[in-house]
Amino acid sequence: MKPKENLSGTEASDIWNNINYPDYIETIFNFSIPKGQEAERLDLYLARSIRNATRTKVQKAIEAGCVIVNGKVKKSNYKIQPLDSIVCTIMKPPPIQLIPEDIPLEIVYEDDFMLVVNKPVGMCSHPGFGNRQGTLVNAVLYHLGMREPIPIELDEDSEEIEDDSDIPVITEGSVFASSAIRPGLVHRLDKDTSGLLVISKNPQTHAQLAKQFFDRTTSRFYYALVWGEFKENKGTYEGDIGRSSRDRKLFAIVKKDGKPAITDYEVLERFDYLTLVKVKLRTGRTHQIRVHFSHNKHPVFGDVSYGGDSIVFGGHNIQFRKLAENCLKMTSHQLLHAKTLGFVHPDNNELKQFESSIPDDFIEILELFRIYQKNKEL
Repeated sequence: MKPKENLSGTEASDIWNNINYPDYIETIFNFSIPKGQEAERLDLYLARSIRNATRTKVQKAIEAGCVIVNGKVKKSNYKIQPLDSIVCTIMKPPPIQLIPEDIPLEIVYEDDFMLVVNKPVGMCSHPGFGNRQGTLVNAVLYHLGMREPIPIELDEDSEEIEDDSDIPVITEGSVFASSAIRPGLVHRLDKDTSGLLVISKNPQTHAQLAKQFFDRTTSRFYYALVWGEFKENKGTYEGDIGRSSRDRKLFAIVKKDGKPAITDYEVLERFDYLTLVKVKLRTGRTHQIRVHFSHNKHPVFGDVSYGGDSIVFGGHNIQFRKLAENCLKMTSHQLLHAKTLGFVHPDNNELKQFESSIPDDFIEILELFRIYQKNKEL
């Protein structure tokens, strides 16, 4: 293979895509139905019997002729019978490997027990299908001196979520459950959220830091530019968060099967139709800030997934609309930054408090709205 620096753009892209989207491998499951088995739909039985296989995945396999019952292809609604012999072939992605990579890290603090990094926008916290390399975990492994790939063995309770394109998304729970990255990430940030993360270097530090996050004794503050104006200077959002029924890769406020979530906010700066807020998490649910603010009609500016990437307020104001449209073009991500992180050092009980700089495009957009606001008030 050519050295990385000698690859053309097309060649590098092809190699990267092959790494992140490898060919699926054939996995065969054999079932012999016992004498006492009650009649049950074929698709339901297989979805229940094959770990992590959704009913959708099983139905697609049946429709493709990949499920054979007693030597014959059957439909999803076939009722299995005692002594049936079932052979089911499902295509799965190969196991994930953690590959140490020489990726620059902005290290805010490091000692023998941990390091604190300022994660940039666009970097995933950990590998998954579709982003097997280039993540914070890959970079940290290399920084800590590891060079050989490490296979991830997913635990029994790990899960894969499918979208309409049938590409499985490995959830953070699956990766955190792997012993391959313990010690390691204590918490995570979304790919397009920048800011501070703490990473442990040994199991004891990991356990003690994780307990602080679980007990909510850490200090975490985010800065977010959100759509809309607020009547009060401070407030709290509450609402259970679970997977969206419309898109399984996203989250939403749900009435059942969700996890409690509480988000505090404080207004820092007001603009026409936009507000800069300081956010504190009392819980740590996936996409919590983005979901809570979007649900309350204040999506984060630039958030493609939760409605912040188009004009939400102020569309009737021609001058503001033009400015907002230009600012949306200036950024490819939500303007959400984990600015402050504080915790007690597990070794010496010293209180550690860290601050990180806001990304350049976030600052530039804020300055443009400040200029607009100042000119408007003259």
